[in-house]
Amino acid sequence: MRQDPEITRRHALLGLSALAAVAAAPVGAQEAALVPDSEADQSAALQAALDGAKGRITLPAGRFRVGNISFPAGSVVEGVPGATWLVASGTAIGGFLHQSGLVLRDIGFTGDSGEDPLFGIQAADNVTLERCRFSENPGIALSLFQSAAIIRDCDFENHGDAAIHALDSTGLLISGNTISGCGNAGIRIWRNEAGPDGSILVNNRISKIDWRAGGNGQNGNGINVYLADEVIVADNHIADCAFTAVRLNTTKNCQVTGNNCHRCGEVAIFSEFGFSGSVIADNIIDGAATGISITNLDSNGHLAVCSGNIVRNIAPKSEVNPDTVPVGIYVEAEVAVTGNVVENVPGVAIAAGFGSFMRSVVITGNVVYASNIGIGVSVAEGAGKVLIADNMVHEPSVGEIAGLKWTEIAEPDLRAVADRYPHVTIR
Repeated sequence: MRQDPEITRRHALLGLSALAAVAAAPVGAQEAALVPDSEADQSAALQAALDGAKGRITLPAGRFRVGNISFPAGSVVEGVPGATWLVASGTAIGGFLHQSGLVLRDIGFTGDSGEDPLFGIQAADNVTLERCRFSENPGIALSLFQSAAIIRDCDFENHGDAAIHALDSTGLLISGNTISGCGNAGIRIWRNEAGPDGSILVNNRISKIDWRAGGNGQNGNGINVYLADEVIVADNHIADCAFTAVRLNTTKNCQVTGNNCHRCGEVAIFSEFGFSGSVIADNIIDGAATGISITNLDSNGHLAVCSGNIVRNIAPKSEVNPDTVPVGIYVEAEVAVTGNVVENVPGVAIAAGFGSFMRSVVITGNVVYASNIGIGVSVAEGAGKVLIADNMVHEPSVGEIAGLKWTEIAEPDLRAVADRYPHVTIR
């Protein structure tokens, strides 16, 4: 699955140039007061109130129809919890561009912003959004570009594309948010070119992510990290994603730890294409077509640790990707698979390599229960070295350790004939 961040970047940042023009424009001499629940456009009144607030403003309860609002630097804007709503009508509600210092708290954002995000942050830092609510928009709820921000304890529900789309971040913390009912993605952490990103995503609850735009993995992910290095994805609860709970694509030195992943339509946790240095540890996966996949040696994807995970209840097939096979944990190159527990896989519980795509794999200290094949290892021509040691495989229906040639079972009992395959060490 390849991605094109530029397409989504253009989509997410449409209208932000217009916001920059608004920021430079003077406030009109005639300032009207905000009128709750009026159908009239109140952009001028809100802009005047923000510009005259001198640091802090509390918005009244009610719904206010506004567009292209420029939030001033150094300000704290608060609403009445659960009762203050800014409503879009065909364009972005507002944004914060090329500035530093903004806090938005207890404000709701909703309405149809057209091709714009509901709210945009661009080339900004020291931004905090907390206890805000983003609801019922056909596109992206919150878009960030080249920015540093804290997004915490916010609710995102029923967005046609993504809850949060962040591109080329410079210091992003996304924590304690609830995301549900999005059309293509929960959170995207993308870059235009591979490089350090350092975003941290912790303690979020993400559910019901669809794949309305189709594809074979570009959409349908709870958390999607693309070309972004040094990202931490930890202690999130992610459920009912059409494809993947956490997807790392062409990343370096990323950690996926302590997440609870349920009912994924394809691979629950994916490290794919030209990745290196992935740590996938201490996660719980219950229900997926494949549990964990660390793959794409053909694109120089290599170097990972897969440890301490519980993977259980793998489905016989994927309803969204027919190429997905029922495997608990799949790895290819420079990977240590240690201390995992895998249960109920109607296929291979732990698989090393596909054909010639295997190199330097260690499988030790794992427990496998109630699966067709406990451990499957490539014995095809060209496969690299693998060490299998000190694993417990209980009640396999086909075999404990099997040799595989591409899609065929070549050796149902690999231990009995291991001397035929010098690249395989079993002890």
